[in-house]
Order: sequence, then structure tokens, then C-alpha cells
Amino acid sequence: MERKIDLSEISDGKLYTAEDLVKAGCGDCAGCSSCCRETGNTIILDPYDIWQLGRGTKMTFTELLEQGRIELNMADGVILPNLKLGEKGEGCSFLNEAGRCSIHAFRPGLCRLFPLGRLYEDGSFRYFLQVHECSRTNRSKVRVKKWIGIPDIKRYEAFVLVWHDYLKKIGNEVKSAGEEARMKELTMSVLRRFYLPPYDERDFYEQFYERMKLGEN
Repeated sequence: MERKIDLSEISDGKLYTAEDLVKAGCGDCAGCSSCCRETGNTIILDPYDIWQLGRGTKMTFTELLEQGRIELNMADGVILPNLKLGEKGEGCSFLNEAGRCSIHAFRPGLCRLFPLGRLYEDGSFRYFLQVHECSRTNRSKVRVKKWIGIPDIKRYEAFVLVWHDYLKKIGNEVKSAGEEARMKELTMSVLRRFYLPPYDERDFYEQFYERMKLGEN
């Protein structure tokens, strides 16, 4: 989900790469779970997230929906899944009784990224630190790629960029679609191609790019 932002108001004024150090370390979030309770429907899940969740929970995309772990909402013109939060402040359904993340090893990419954000420009992106999003002070420096904690960060970042550009393209097509039937087809197309069909045990990226090619034919 793209936002119009003024970096001078929300960040430390710096942009980072995966190899840079950033003050994001917060002592493993001990005793704090506020960022898992106040996100609304903003933790949008990309195909890599669903692949990870499927492997970790042993649940299919449909089962995650049926059990109320995720939900569907419109985002930038297409229907996408997001983590479902409980009502009345219960927060993410994956929080345990101690307020800790029960899926930490395979948590979604936006959860890994927080309190960092991504700035997309010139066909690439860099990271920035959101200085008002986390109440912890005296944070320690940590390398961005270690903070994100996803193996083979270069392949992951390449996927993130391709996915961002693809969603932007589909969103623009939805806006320019003249017929209502065509608009409905486009809003559902991403869900049908990248989420509903289960992923298998093969390399995620191979499966993702296979699905991208199917859409080009």
C-alpha cells in the first residue's frame, strides 16, 4: 500500500540499504506488543508471506481465511489479504497469551520491517526509519538485512520490487477500466493467480515467477 509521505516529518532524514546499520534494535520487544494491536488492516500480505505462513502453520490460504487469521480487503484497487486483528484491542490473532508473536520465525514481511519503511523511487527502493512509530527509546544499531531476517536478501528485495511494480500496474489498469465487468476481473485477478492456488515445497521465487509468466501469456 503506497502512502504520500514527507520523510522530514516521519523519519530521521536518512535512507538505508540492506547493508547499512540503523537504530531499530529494541531488546526483542520484551514486554511490548503495541505494534501488533494497532495496525488495523494495514499488514497486507504478499505471496511470500502466504508461502511462509503456509509452511509455518500448515494451513492453506483458504484455511487461514476460514479460521479468521487473515481477511480480504481492497488495497490500491485490488483485493489483497491482510492479517486480521481482533476487536476491542485484542490485536493480531497470532499473539499468544503473553503478548508474544507465535509466528515470529515466519512472520510477514511488514512485521519484519517495522519500524522501517520503504521508499520507492527510480526503479528501486531504499529503507527509512519511522521515528514516531515505536515508543521504545535508546534503540541499538542493527544491520538492516539482519533486522529483516529473511534468507537471500537480494532475491527477496528483487521480488519485493517486482511485486510492488506489478500491483501498481494492475491498480492503474483498474482505474482506467471502462467496463464494470473488466474492473471486477482485474480486482480479483491478483488473488486468483498468486494466493488461492497453493504453493508447494519448491523454491518460492521459482513458483512466483512462473505465475508472473502465466499472466503475460
